[in-house]
Amino acid sequence: MLENFLFGAYPYIALTVFAVGSWVRFDSEQYTWKADSSQLLSNAGMRVASNLFHVGVLAVLGGHAVGLLTPHSVFQGLGISDIAHQWAAIIAGSVFGGMALLGGVMLWLRRTGNRRVRAASRRSDLPILTWLVATLVLGLSTVPVSAGHAGHGDASVMVALAEWALGIVTLRPQPGLLAAVDAVFKVHIFFGLTVLLVFPFTRLVHIWSVPVAYLGRAYQVVRAKRKAA
Repeated sequence: MLENFLFGAYPYIALTVFAVGSWVRFDSEQYTWKADSSQLLSNAGMRVASNLFHVGVLAVLGGHAVGLLTPHSVFQGLGISDIAHQWAAIIAGSVFGGMALLGGVMLWLRRTGNRRVRAASRRSDLPILTWLVATLVLGLSTVPVSAGHAGHGDASVMVALAEWALGIVTLRPQPGLLAAVDAVFKVHIFFGLTVLLVFPFTRLVHIWSVPVAYLGRAYQVVRAKRKAA
């Protein structure tokens, strides 16, 4: 019954809070809708840590979305076997997950070890960063397990995970698909869903404000100030 709740009902609870909570936060607390950058307080190592973390996390999220939510028939139509798909996920997950974890640990150490940054932090900053790092650790912990399956030519776990995720999105939940899946995958899923649940109550909401329009805006004209002759 617990697994039926965690993988059948909990995803919808997390997604509902994620969507509705984000809308309410934006509608009622727009002045808190920001990243609260602490770079002005301490710039040492910030650029490297932030870039590693953000690039890694965005790549991991994109990989999960494409890998899990693309129908199985699409990969087959492209001539990509289940094992090839699994190895691609293992390699990409290792690279970008490792980047995100390294950046996340650097940011965590900075936030706990720098008194100025710690004093300017919100109450939710350190807990959510800790939870994200733990989620990344769990995700990377699935790599050797997945590699072991792939090494034996077994892609059944990957297929089960993809079918479960697609079932959640299409409102046809099938928690039973995860019954035989290794425990580390289940714990990782729970941690990932919980990130969505707490998302509206943290600084993570700034993700919605990604400046896409910035890429197409007109360039700025800058004139140098000349000294009088």
